[in-house]
Amino acid sequence: MDVVPDLSRMRRDYSTRGLREDDLAPTWVEQFDRWFADAVAAELPEPNAVVVATADADGAPDARIVLVKGYDEAGFVFVSSQASAKGAQLALNPRAALVFPWHALQRQVRVTGRVERVGERASDDLWAPRPRGAKLAAAASIQSTPVDSREELVARLRRLDADTAGEELPRPPVWGGYRVVPDTVEFWQGGADRLHDRLRFVRDDEEGGGWVLQRLAP
Repeated sequence: MDVVPDLSRMRRDYSTRGLREDDLAPTWVEQFDRWFADAVAAELPEPNAVVVATADADGAPDARIVLVKGYDEAGFVFVSSQASAKGAQLALNPRAALVFPWHALQRQVRVTGRVERVGERASDDLWAPRPRGAKLAAAASIQSTPVDSREELVARLRRLDADTAGEELPRPPVWGGYRVVPDTVEFWQGGADRLHDRLRFVRDDEEGGGWVLQRLAP
């Protein structure tokens, strides 16, 4: 029988210099540029993978990992079916939290904000570069709904592939992009003895826009 490790004793101490206010770029998006470039340079697997947390109308939380397909000062963009669980949740409660879990760099980036759907043309632009197999999967699958078996899904995909052989697959009407418009963006750097550094940009709408920088206790 496998021996279950003692999780209470599982830990790895962090050894980085930490994160100081003087280290930060002037804006959250410039700071994210720096850290994302570091994640890519470190050859982390799928550095654009992010945990997306949503909640339904009753406040019950839900979370999953998706790939961010773009970001700028307006926010972070990912794609989904509007008929999926997260699509239904966002229709009722258009807010989300994101976590980029860059463990190998002893870093994470946390984002909270409202969520908006991107326009039809922007969704078309996000659909166009997807490989045909990914397009078939998105079109043949009604995301988050129960199915009898994997074989049923594969059969649907094969039928759609045969029916559209040689054709460009159009974007399903329910498939499109979502943008998380940040209210907060936190840069978390692991520290020795769990004295982590947490620096957070907070949107300051009351003072005419702009952002305020806060240091949070670990």
